[in-house]
Amino acid sequence: MAQSASDLAARLARDAEAVCREYLSGGRKFGRYWIVGDVRNTPGRSMFVRLKGPESGKGAAGKWTDAATGEHGDLLDVIRESCGLTEFKDVVDEARRFLSLPRPEPEPSSSPGRKSPAPTGSPLAAKRLFSMARPILGTRAESYLRRRGITALHGTGSLRFHPRCYYRPDEHSPTETWPALIASVTDLDGHQTGAHRTWLDPNGFSEASLGKAPIETPRRAMGDLLGHAVRFGVAGEVMAAGEGIETMLSLRCVLPEMPMAAALSAAHLAAILFPDTLRRLYIVRDDDPAGDGARDMLVERADALGIEALPLSPMLGDLNEDLRLRGLDAFRSSIRVQLAPQDVARFMESVPSA
Repeated sequence: MAQSASDLAARLARDAEAVCREYLSGGRKFGRYWIVGDVRNTPGRSMFVRLKGPESGKGAAGKWTDAATGEHGDLLDVIRESCGLTEFKDVVDEARRFLSLPRPEPEPSSSPGRKSPAPTGSPLAAKRLFSMARPILGTRAESYLRRRGITALHGTGSLRFHPRCYYRPDEHSPTETWPALIASVTDLDGHQTGAHRTWLDPNGFSEASLGKAPIETPRRAMGDLLGHAVRFGVAGEVMAAGEGIETMLSLRCVLPEMPMAAALSAAHLAAILFPDTLRRLYIVRDDDPAGDGARDMLVERADALGIEALPLSPMLGDLNEDLRLRGLDAFRSSIRVQLAPQDVARFMESVPSA
């Protein structure tokens, strides 16, 4: 297995720039290096990947170092961390998928090492589903988000696309397959605890469905969700938290560097866990009673911990409606007046107007 890992790492290193563009899309190329915030694809400049160099030894292509933390590794580590994978087999499977290598022959059913089926809806099943999906670039999932008005897709390693994701209306119905946007739900340490599926309409986008599949429940979550979230960026002193993935991605269109978390429902938003570093929390509420309740609960919890809690309210039903129906400039103006002045300067002033 060690030789297999070494061979895969070497194959990835021969096309290191393509690997970085796929899994470290939050960064960019500078000469012989790819620069990004960290191995989890956070925007920034502290981590660098060597794009050219010998196959092994000092200065080898595909090796990376994070100057801020001292972490270092190869491109298999990049795939593992950026995709939120925990099992080595899942990392290998993803690397082989990227390299378009044939899948190895399955082990005989009598083999004691054969992977057993994961319990339906479990954290393990969520991890396996996410590992089988691919990054959203160039997929129907990317098209879906762009049709929702969302163009800030940097640092979205927590999102993937599955072309044939299982859907079962109920326990008495046959299983169907639909394309789906898959989101990784993680804890504060970045460990995957669950997954969220948004099944998509293969016929494209319409205002009636907003691109979701014509099924009864086009959104479902699985795994351990309480306190956890779909995360974009690593939270420091300031972060924003809300319910929906599309809601938070809409906010990133005007605050692209602010760390954000989508808790997936009002109930889970009210229970989201706070990182120890947090000093100011923006609570992104939907305009409904459940959203009001989640806001009030979060304000109470934050106040008890000395965290400043500021609500961000939509003009319409939610922030994605604001973005789609009111336009980017009006949306930006609406958010600007709700931010603390120091956060306008830090997160918004450098963002160009449309």
